[in-house]
Amino acid sequence: MTPTDQRKHQLHPPITLHLLQEGCQQLGIPLSSAQMDQFIRYYQELLTWNEKFNLTGITELEEVQTKHFLDSLVSLPLIAEELGESMPPTRALHCIDVGTGAGLPGIPLKLVAPALHWTLLDGTGKKIAFLQHMVDELALTNVEVVQGRAEEIGRNNRYRANYDLVTARAVAPLVTLVEYLLPLVKLDGFALIYKGAGSPQEFMEARKAIQTLGGETVRMVPAQVPFLEEQRFIIVIKKVRPTPNLYPRG
Repeated sequence: MTPTDQRKHQLHPPITLHLLQEGCQQLGIPLSSAQMDQFIRYYQELLTWNEKFNLTGITELEEVQTKHFLDSLVSLPLIAEELGESMPPTRALHCIDVGTGAGLPGIPLKLVAPALHWTLLDGTGKKIAFLQHMVDELALTNVEVVQGRAEEIGRNNRYRANYDLVTARAVAPLVTLVEYLLPLVKLDGFALIYKGAGSPQEFMEARKAIQTLGGETVRMVPAQVPFLEEQRFIIVIKKVRPTPNLYPRG
């Protein structure tokens, strides 16, 4: 290493994602060195773009690994279980991440389970630009970036009832989320909704809406994100009947 390279190394030490690596081991998710490099690149680009566009309030390396990457990946064992597959799942499911923001959970799930096909949906132009940049930067295949609102594309035949799996980490009330998500789910497909500590009460309030929209609640699973103490739940809803044409309402 030349003196110039040494100075660069000191100013910009290499990024290591130890928490991500150990967390994936705890979750039973295989993670190759190439996939780790993709996560590092994702983190670097997130920081660079965040300086201009304020994509996320979470930028510290440890928090990005836990509150963004591992929090996104905690659902993968559930996905594999629903499919009756080992980790990572290898079926080419058609998935959509609603309100994806900076690509969470869609991009982390794509990186560790490349067989999944993803549509990344968000309503904000700056986030769409970042997402398209990341698709190109990480050379992701079978990933479509769409700008729009769930209540709009849910009435569009191109998207309605077109997905095996729908995900959302949004903070909207569950009764609102299910109206946006279930119209997008195919019959026998399912929705995975990431929620926090208030989930049991929200779950009870949303049960009637879930049934009206053609869903059947399979389960509400406590999700232990490695290195996080905050309580998490993932609500799994199976689509068993077509959603009435009235929904989603604008």
